[in-house]
This record gives sequence, structure tokens and C-alpha cells, in this order.
Amino acid sequence: MNRLFIFIFLISGLVAQSQIHEIGVFLGGSNYIGDIGKTTYIAPNEGAFGILYRWNKSPRHSWRISYTQSKITGNDKDASAPSRQLRNYNFENSIKEVSLGLEFDFFDFNLHDSKTKFTPYVYSGLSYVRYEGLYFINDYPKIDDKYGTLAIPMTIGIKTKFINHIILGFEAGARYSFKDDFDGSNPSNKKLESLKFGNINSKDWYVFTGFTITYTFGNKPCYCAD
Repeated sequence: MNRLFIFIFLISGLVAQSQIHEIGVFLGGSNYIGDIGKTTYIAPNEGAFGILYRWNKSPRHSWRISYTQSKITGNDKDASAPSRQLRNYNFENSIKEVSLGLEFDFFDFNLHDSKTKFTPYVYSGLSYVRYEGLYFINDYPKIDDKYGTLAIPMTIGIKTKFINHIILGFEAGARYSFKDDFDGSNPSNKKLESLKFGNINSKDWYVFTGFTITYTFGNKPCYCAD
């Protein structure tokens, strides 16, 4: 809840600027890629929800901040590798992410233009994610403690001006985390190092895929150099 208040405070400060703004929600799903279960990059199997804010600095780029939360799961029964199927591990975890970065539009996306607008876009920056550090003992996952780590978001999407003031988008964003214990394969706790398994040289990934719906407001900006 405290993170939500911080998010709202940051948005309030940004809205005071005389530029065009967007605020809205993300609705979709999540999946994880790591040492348990299948390794398909875009295969949402759990629901995900978030809120986001864009500050459109020009018709081609926007600063973006978002908060997204979801559950991630993995099951060796779904894997294509026989070794994973034989091991038969499964886990679930919860992730809460705050992300800040730059979104680049391939086409001009001046929302004050009365014409219908459409553009593909890419987004990247830096994310901070909270999660439960796991470890396996007697073939079952256990919770060690709550941890936080950085991640790098790599998102591609498309968006359009749906109706007046409403922007509808669809995106898929993979996150490369700096940790390897979302699934319990490489515990952060040094006391649990003997319980490591899988590829300890590869970090965990998670992916958010879904729709964004934002509402635009603010004065018509002057897109010029500061």
C-alpha cells in the first residue's frame, strides 16, 4: 500500500507540468522462464494487473512509470525436457514491480491531432521487483524470506487512439532479473547454497503480456527543445 501512495505522489508531481499526460491500467497475464517448467517466452498462465502513467515529452517519446503485480508459477510437468519432467518440481511466487523508463514510438503520436493515431512502440528502463526467495527441500518449495532485486524491462507493443481521450494498447514485456531464486533453484541465502540445482549461471526471467487502457489529459504541449 505504501508503494501505491508513493506512485500516486510521483504522478501528482508530474501532472503539475504543462504537458500532455496519460494515466490508466494494465490488464493481462504473466509467465516465468527459468529452471522449472517450460521455457516458452510468451505464454501467460497467471493473471496480472497494473497501473501506469505516461508523460508525452514529444510525439515520438514518453517517460513512463508503472506498478504491476502478479503471481508466477512453473511446473515441470509442462516442460518439454525429459529431465525436468522426471524431476517433477513445481512452485509459485508473487512479484510486485515498479518500473521507470522511456517509451519510443515508431510513428508520430500527437494526441492533439484529430486524425486516428496508431503506432508500434518499444519500452525499456529499469525495474525494481519484490518477491519471495524460495528454496527446495525434500522436493518441495519453501519460503526463505522476502527479497528485492533490479530487472531490465524489454517491451514491444502497439497502441491507438481508440476514442477521444482513450488510448488502447497491447504489449508484451520480458524482464531480465538480476536474481535466480524466484523458482528456488539458486537461493540467495548463503546457508542454503547446498540446495542449488539447475543452471546457476542463468538468471530468472518473467514476462507481462496484455492490454493497456489510458486516459489522456493536459494542455496542448509545445514540442520543442528545452
